[in-house]
Amino acid sequence: MTTLIQNGTVVTSETTFPADILIDGERIREIAPGIPAATADRVIDASGMPLLPGGIDVHTHLDMPFGGTTSSDDFETGTRAAAFGGTTTLIDFAIQARGMKMRDALDIWWKKAENRASIDYGLHMIVTDLYEAGLEHMDAMAANPKHRSPQK
Repeated sequence: MTTLIQNGTVVTSETTFPADILIDGERIREIAPGIPAATADRVIDASGMPLLPGGIDVHTHLDMPFGGTTSSDDFETGTRAAAFGGTTTLIDFAIQARGMKMRDALDIWWKKAENRASIDYGLHMIVTDLYEAGLEHMDAMAANPKHRSPQK
């Protein structure tokens, strides 16, 4: 499905200019003035509106345990709030508990987010216990972080 956003004002980090945006599926295919409406399945009139790129928040703490409690936002409420504020992607901390393998910690965080996030997201590890943390799984985790490696 294609969507055309017409008559908006595109705002980038360097400039502002009047243009239309043609989106094909989930990808922007073209940014230019005067894209014909016939090229799209759906047309949105953005007259008088700024068209901004989505923000990326690279430091979030969703559903994070600390001090005997848990952070107030989880992946459902935190990503919904982010979307309302114009953030379209976030990167959350996946925390390895002491004595836990990194692979297991990462899998816990994927499950916390599964079917709950309103926006795109990624994870990065907080390694708290490197000794016997499962370093043998590091290459597989980096290559395919959602694939569970067999235990050795």
